[in-house]
Amino acid sequence: MRSWPTVAIPAVDSKYSLPKLTLKDTLSGTKKALPTKNLYRMYVCGITPYDATHLGHAATYLTFDLINRYLRATGAEVRFVQNITDIDDPLLERANRDGINWEDLAHSQIELFRSDMVNLHILPPESYIGAVEAIPLVTEAIETLKAAETIYAVDSDLYFQVRSDSEFGTRSHYSQVEMREIFSQRGGDPDRPGKKDVLDCLVWLAARPGEPSWPSPFGAGRPGWHIECSAIALAYLKPDPADDFAIDIQGGGSDLIFPHHEMGASQVAIMTGKPYAQTYVHTGMVGLDGEKMSKSKGNLVFVSKLVAAGVDPMVIRLALLSAAYGRDRMWTEEVLNEATFRMGRLQSALSRNEVAPTKECIALIIASLADNLDTVRAIKAIDSWIEQTESGLTGGSSGELSRAIDTFLGIAI
Repeated sequence: MRSWPTVAIPAVDSKYSLPKLTLKDTLSGTKKALPTKNLYRMYVCGITPYDATHLGHAATYLTFDLINRYLRATGAEVRFVQNITDIDDPLLERANRDGINWEDLAHSQIELFRSDMVNLHILPPESYIGAVEAIPLVTEAIETLKAAETIYAVDSDLYFQVRSDSEFGTRSHYSQVEMREIFSQRGGDPDRPGKKDVLDCLVWLAARPGEPSWPSPFGAGRPGWHIECSAIALAYLKPDPADDFAIDIQGGGSDLIFPHHEMGASQVAIMTGKPYAQTYVHTGMVGLDGEKMSKSKGNLVFVSKLVAAGVDPMVIRLALLSAAYGRDRMWTEEVLNEATFRMGRLQSALSRNEVAPTKECIALIIASLADNLDTVRAIKAIDSWIEQTESGLTGGSSGELSRAIDTFLGIAI
């Protein structure tokens, strides 16, 4: 599948040292420094293409864009892969509800998503892979799991035995009761008769009347959700046999911790014989005016609609950066207004012929991002520099600071 156009990143002056990047790891619950490497493998779960792109999506992909930018600034290569679940029950349900072809809905939303990512200056993945085009990879992955005796049939559907992985459940830290409840809420079927374990997950759904299907060694059908990402990640990230982990970073929103990332990691563990990711990174949810933002509530805020209303995409990016990535946060008109005001002051300060010293501000931006992507602290450093410039201090380079803000925060001014 076609990705979106690349984004130019200004080079970093060699006078600035870049500390190791530390990130909050969901598995350990602690901040971990990524080891110094020439190549990092990062997989970020993509959207199911309907209702794209809301601010929750934007906040997630912006977070991993910051990681991508920082690692690239160190001189490393980042092999970044992202999927798009272009066949799934919610997509079919939305298409049926709206009386349109499911493929037309998917294609239109994918194109909208690409446009939003370009507007937000998100670096494109090296490989952007749809579930439909990955069906041969999925069937190969199922064959591998079947050879490991971890697949069984319920009627004509195939399931993966999650407890064949001895580490199942350790990444998400939920109790059995919590896992069952969340599994039921997020696409699982714990009450289906014939399953060996209530948490076993579907890997191949046999063809249903009136639904799309594809041929496979197991009969016509379509992929389960979790196996889609497992298969794509292994095929396109090409794990190094010398590494202790299959990939370096597995990421997505916190709503994917369970069941999606837990079950995907178990599948990879069986297929490769090693832990899936060295670091699991998850972003918080974005609410609206004190309420959860969700499709069911009908209160989603979309990037494209904000842009169509005249909001600068860089202001949207700045607004989303104003809160810690790992925490749930609220989107309000006040958040947007504050970002608009801040952007105006920054543009005005950078347009001056004489500006306050910039070296310390740039160093603080770098140090803040290295410390678990502390964008709040980075923005405070920029605010302080604006105040110094407005007070008449001189001796800095507006061009150098502008380039650094673009490089590390992705805000082009």
